[in-house]
Amino acid sequence: MESIALDAIDLKLLDALQRDASATNQKLAAAVGISPPTCLRRVQRLWQEGLIERQLALLSPDRLAAVLGHGLQAVVEISLDRQDAGSLEAFEARVIADDAVQQCWRVSPGPDFVLVVAARDMPAYGALVQRLFTADANVRNVKAFFSLKRAKFEPRVPLTPLAPAG
Repeated sequence: MESIALDAIDLKLLDALQRDASATNQKLAAAVGISPPTCLRRVQRLWQEGLIERQLALLSPDRLAAVLGHGLQAVVEISLDRQDAGSLEAFEARVIADDAVQQCWRVSPGPDFVLVVAARDMPAYGALVQRLFTADANVRNVKAFFSLKRAKFEPRVPLTPLAPAG
């Protein structure tokens, strides 16, 4: 992976964008203290460098619950029987392709994966378990923790520069 040089302005731009990606170029430029043309060039470079993956809208589950129902959200620990690279990659590819899986983390030590999943209700969660875990002969253990309340959800990446390795 190639090294990407970022200065303080780049970090301010990235931080401002992850707080509000809908800000106009003029507002963004004013927030970080640069001209709008310079701001636009820098943001385009950040996209080209792959530092910005995508823009999206964060929805309010509490507000949507009145319309769609609360649904279920669970954090699920998965342990596999075989942890060779091919088995890990095959399981990962299968779960990330499923819309019910919101997050997939390969972890160590402990379980092999931690997933955050969402389902409309318990029958839908049961179908998810059958589809992703029970039907996979390599899944040894599944442990689910059901969410009672979301106290915090923050997708921002901390942008404090790391000290160079010495």
